[in-house]
Amino acid sequence: MTTQEIVQKLWNLCNVLRDDGITYHQYVTELTYILFLKMAKETGSEKDIPEGWRWDDLTAKSGVALKSYYKKLLTQLGEHSTGRIREIYQGASTNIDEPKNLEKIITSIDALDWFSAREEGLGNLYEGLLEKNANEKKSGAGQYFTPRPLIDVMTRLMKPQPGERCNDPACGTFGFMLAASRYVREHTDDFFDLDADMATFEKNEAFTGCELVHDAHRLALMNAMLHDVNGKIFLADTLSNVGKQMKGYDLVLTNPPFGTKKGGERATRDDFTFPTSNKQLNFLQHIYRSLKADGKARAAVVLPDNVLFADGDGAKIRADLMDKCDLHTVLRLPTGIFYAQGVKTNVLFFTRGKTDKGNTKEVWFYDLRTNMPSFGKTNPLKTEHFKNIEAAFEAKDRHTVKDERFSVFTRDEIRAKGDSLDLGLIRDDSVLDYDDLPDPVESCEETIAQLEEATGLLMDVVKELKSLRAS
Repeated sequence: MTTQEIVQKLWNLCNVLRDDGITYHQYVTELTYILFLKMAKETGSEKDIPEGWRWDDLTAKSGVALKSYYKKLLTQLGEHSTGRIREIYQGASTNIDEPKNLEKIITSIDALDWFSAREEGLGNLYEGLLEKNANEKKSGAGQYFTPRPLIDVMTRLMKPQPGERCNDPACGTFGFMLAASRYVREHTDDFFDLDADMATFEKNEAFTGCELVHDAHRLALMNAMLHDVNGKIFLADTLSNVGKQMKGYDLVLTNPPFGTKKGGERATRDDFTFPTSNKQLNFLQHIYRSLKADGKARAAVVLPDNVLFADGDGAKIRADLMDKCDLHTVLRLPTGIFYAQGVKTNVLFFTRGKTDKGNTKEVWFYDLRTNMPSFGKTNPLKTEHFKNIEAAFEAKDRHTVKDERFSVFTRDEIRAKGDSLDLGLIRDDSVLDYDDLPDPVESCEETIAQLEEATGLLMDVVKELKSLRAS
């Protein structure tokens, strides 16, 4: 049985809980509580779970006794265990009211093909489940999940290296950091090429994150644990003063939440130069300030279009970004790839300079939006869609790249446009370009002149005819 088949079986169990009124997102959280115990047994890591609260203890119960035991288990592991186990179960509670439903889920999970699941990787199984949840519109989980092909291309272009400190300040289910860890593993023979201290650093310190939503934080912890990544994942708001300690990074990969703070209030951070109620602009400030000022620290950030053209503080923040960093590339993404279909997004790629002034000389734009197919559930974004942007991005001399989607603007040209970055979109063949139409006033004047000329000629002909007739 493949991972995809196991994921589908797990997802189908959601139907069991419909009568209990449990949402898709609550279902994934419930599954996490139960799957953790089963996966600990399958991986031989039950030693970290207190005796009496393990998988075999759970499967030995049934009926009302099972429901009562399960509630006590959640409290026990959330309050009296240690490390990641305590983090995952902290504040845990169940929404399952019917004992038979709980028993059905446990017995169904126990009966799955766990040999195949171990072979293909339990982390892959769990990520598949998270992706299934994100693709289900009713779950509302898409906001925590960035499409895997986009995560992977951003990671490949940023090339995380051993020894670098990587961070996602809005980590959702931790997908970006797991991709970064996977990239380093693939390029070091699963850390075998590294010395013992460096391998330990990669597992325990290299990849960190922060997540505000408790349930998403819980899923991130589980996801990280199943991929053998033990870096700190804060349960906090990066835009509060907690975020001030998140700095000194070599690489940031992230897709911050879109929108404004509730009620329009500003971020509670007291160290932002340009405080604003726009979350994305605040995250952008945090990100470029969190990078080491060594000329090598870099970031790739998904941001909506309004960040490119917002006036006032938006223009000031973009100018500050282009001063402190080399904003070398903006990728205009297609629409329809995120849970909110109408949202237009971009990826900003930048490198922190050693100084705070004049680091951006020119900005390259790649238009992956105009004249592209409509993406969505039936036509998902795939790795091959990024082939040309990767080639252009990696070119030794970008000025030699022959691709109509790839264009460049100097810093002076951008400054002349009020520091707007809403640039680089090519002609849309489906839209009439009114700039190509003749000016209506000029056209009217030209027509009048042509009519007057024709009238004059006609009058000359009439005079000639009258003259001939008289003679």
